[in-house]
Amino acid sequence: MTTSSSEHGVSLGMPEPPAPAYPDDVRERLEADAREVIARYPDSRSALLPLLHLVQAEEGHVTRTGMRFCAETLGLTTAEVTAVATFYTMYRRRPSGDYQVGVCTNTLCAVMGGDAIFETLQEHLGVGNGETTDDGRVTLEHIECNAACDFAPVVMVNWEFFDNQTPASARDLVDDLRAGRPVQPTRGARLCTFKETARILAGFPDERPGAVEEGGSAGPASLVGLRLAKGEPAPARVVHPRGQEPQDGPSSRQAEEEGE
Repeated sequence: MTTSSSEHGVSLGMPEPPAPAYPDDVRERLEADAREVIARYPDSRSALLPLLHLVQAEEGHVTRTGMRFCAETLGLTTAEVTAVATFYTMYRRRPSGDYQVGVCTNTLCAVMGGDAIFETLQEHLGVGNGETTDDGRVTLEHIECNAACDFAPVVMVNWEFFDNQTPASARDLVDDLRAGRPVQPTRGARLCTFKETARILAGFPDERPGAVEEGGSAGPASLVGLRLAKGEPAPARVVHPRGQEPQDGPSSRQAEEEGE
């Protein structure tokens, strides 16, 4: 006995028509930016990743039109471009919010409260993983690792760090984002929108006054091993309590020895 394609949930409908092109003025502007990006590489196809960020900065996600533009600009097939755009999670395939809020739910962050944070935000915002609030401000997603385990649990907003979070602090964070109140990451420059972030990732300068100087770096907890390798004393506390500045003084053992 054989089964039909429809019984397996496979649609054999008409193929999608070709993606529409950008309007002439948009295409002209993107072509000028694309030439600047491509000039950085000896092989033009190496510019595909930043060009995908460029078209993402235009519409907030990578559309079929954006992939068509990348393919035509670089002399690639749309299949080649699609393969890359669907492989990397930094490229959005559907409309998303001004602020991409990613909650790390990998092992250490989960144990330290990441799962609770994610569940709290889902309920508070009324959205699921990868979904956007009705006002278009926040897209919530779980992330496997933010590479900041020493500050777990960690939340990222448009790839800027918010360390040592709790369900309450994360709820306050998204409320501030939706209300348009200024928000300062734990480490890194003040936030800009997802579209603005995408253009920076495409390789264009961050033109906000002072933003480059505010750029993030490794925090004290990340640098303890390096300091110990250099023979420097360990800090009294590696991870500071919320709302307090990190203490960079001598270790408790060193303080005991000095008190003898």
